[in-house]
Amino acid sequence: MNTIDAQTSAPTPTRSHEIAGILRDEILRGQYREGERLPSERDLAERFGTSRGAVREALSQIEQLRLISIQPGGARIKAVDEASISVLGPLLGLDKIPNARLVDQFLDTFSALTRFTATRAIPLASEEQRLELLERLHEMEGQLSEAASLQTSMRGFFLLLGRIADNLVVRLISNDLQAQFVERMLTVQSRPKSDSEALKKLITELQHGVEQGDGEAVARALDEHFLNIRSLVAQALAK
Repeated sequence: MNTIDAQTSAPTPTRSHEIAGILRDEILRGQYREGERLPSERDLAERFGTSRGAVREALSQIEQLRLISIQPGGARIKAVDEASISVLGPLLGLDKIPNARLVDQFLDTFSALTRFTATRAIPLASEEQRLELLERLHEMEGQLSEAASLQTSMRGFFLLLGRIADNLVVRLISNDLQAQFVERMLTVQSRPKSDSEALKKLITELQHGVEQGDGEAVARALDEHFLNIRSLVAQALAK
């Protein structure tokens, strides 16, 4: 194998990821129109000062996000609304402050998934599982002034609901949404401050719903919680 072939067939993974990230963000920013053809591998290799192999690997990564379709004539841009859920994180990270409308859509969607899970999990919960849910809520009562610990316990409560409901599809979607959203929101300086009284009310209502085996009561409490969070986040992003 000669030197040129080696460079073409063995691109540096780090470089290909970097190129994929740049092109992905350009596509998400609308620098290419739907149906438009991306520059050729040769032109992209010249632009980034790298091998065509590295560019080819980068394009493959973008195709996995369903932002482009690689055809014999080159790579063509697809509509963003046809893309994988994996573009949510990059979309939130396009600007210094995440797009408020996109953040609200995330919270609205996650709220619906949580309601769906709660209404199915609570009636199915065994006595042992109900006690575990109540234990999580009891932990949260003592963490109202500790945001990080409270967030961890709340996530544990949601994960337990998900395991009880036993819907793998919903759990996978929720996990992916949370991972991308939380990672991005942790970089935002103006974070919403929780209302301790509202949290106390939430925990009390969740405890009552779990004790009574009332999935709808738990869902209603979570609905109110997410409406409050959406309002707080919108105010924080506006600042």
